[in-house]
Amino acid sequence: MELGSALQFLDNKSILVTGATGFLAKIFVEKILRVQPNVKKLYLLLRAPDHKSAVHRLHNEIIGKDLFKVLKEKCGKNFSSFISEKITLIPGDISHEDLGVKDSNLVEEMWEEVDVVVNLAATTNFDERYDVALGLNTLGAKYVANFAKKCVKLKVLVHVSTAYVSGERSGLILENAYSMGETLNGVPGLDINFEKNIIEEKLNEIRSQGASEKEITRAMKDLGIERARLYGWPNTYVFTKAMGEMLVGDFEGKMPAVIIRPTIITSTYKEPFPGWAEGVRTIDSLAVGYAKGKLTFFLGDLEAPVDLIPADMVVNAMIVAMIAHASHQPSETIYQVGSSMRNPVKYCNLQDYGFRYFSKKPWINKDGKPVIVGKIRVMDSMASFHRYMSLRYLLPLKGLELANTAFCQFFQGFYSDLNRKISFVMRLADIYRPYLFFDAIFDDINTEKLRMAARSSLVENDMFYFDPKCIDWDDYFMNIHIPGIVKYIFK
Repeated sequence: MELGSALQFLDNKSILVTGATGFLAKIFVEKILRVQPNVKKLYLLLRAPDHKSAVHRLHNEIIGKDLFKVLKEKCGKNFSSFISEKITLIPGDISHEDLGVKDSNLVEEMWEEVDVVVNLAATTNFDERYDVALGLNTLGAKYVANFAKKCVKLKVLVHVSTAYVSGERSGLILENAYSMGETLNGVPGLDINFEKNIIEEKLNEIRSQGASEKEITRAMKDLGIERARLYGWPNTYVFTKAMGEMLVGDFEGKMPAVIIRPTIITSTYKEPFPGWAEGVRTIDSLAVGYAKGKLTFFLGDLEAPVDLIPADMVVNAMIVAMIAHASHQPSETIYQVGSSMRNPVKYCNLQDYGFRYFSKKPWINKDGKPVIVGKIRVMDSMASFHRYMSLRYLLPLKGLELANTAFCQFFQGFYSDLNRKISFVMRLADIYRPYLFFDAIFDDINTEKLRMAARSSLVENDMFYFDPKCIDWDDYFMNIHIPGIVKYIFK
């Protein structure tokens, strides 16, 4: 498989990017504009009611970010005109047919001009409302694929999913596709249209009962978890992403399509500069809690692998897969992009990096005092976690409930607040449990074939690096990732 030149491939191409304000999408857009300024056009689809709102989001949430500082330096005073020339904003919503784009001229223009479609739009909340998650992660994938199919110059559709569509399986997880209606636990009857109907019926039922918006949200969140677990997935996010993959797979043979499955995405390794991050991501929430002295214990298996991959490597893998499938259409269509197969890291390593970093450079709290960190208590099973919660919180809560009754609801506010916090922690533990005890390795044989093709035939192989073997995790965490999240995420 001869890949040739990536820059030549990108020259004069028009690319539609959905979910343009997302973490990965921004890194993708920045990379393309920086390395190939002769790209013809980037159509950026983002949620906005009108063009004015879309422009506001572009400046505030995309090009206004530190991420674009290297490109700004490169362009100098021409930056604004360069952005105006290369970017066309598309206010829309992928959970609707034709991506919710109201301007029919713009729709026709994209059908005529677009060479590549990159679908990065998604909701990544584990317990998102089921109606929202199904609309974006599942039906959105279908609407994007339908739209791509109408693009007369289409070379390839790149659909970004997640490696965790595998659910709670252990062992070696292969880069296999999901067939329509396939379930993780073998329970038959998964039908996406039926899921859509269940949501509509549930919404009609609770609205007819006069439910508040808060009650509707809770009911939709509970429904998502319930439907996911019925078929073997641990949460709404990975369930709806798996169904999205099924719908994209349905287009096989009708157009070139590739599915990228990244693992846990971390800050940039090298480009446009090391350590750029945004939003509190899965493992970073642990680091923030630990550094601020709020994380007093850890629930999970410290010896379990935690599969991490820097964001710029994911973007590079996307671009190389795009080129491979636009030119050659190899038989592999799924690429798992992670590190557990070739350069694994464990939770105990993360614990060590956090302790060492914040011992040397402690977080300064609101009072101007350094937060002293120590080794935290580890609970290696859900049973030990429930015992701890019972003794530390649930028994005192029961006592407070009795006191509250005896003192005529005097402690009601305090009791309700504590009860709510405990319920929140228990729910979080339940939702994250599959990942804290996750004991699997993601196979990446297809991705390795892609790397080999890049090494042997991609002119700019060094520019589009995505081999996790080159990462020194100690150096990455101590000198890149933790300083990056302290700078960009800690508030």
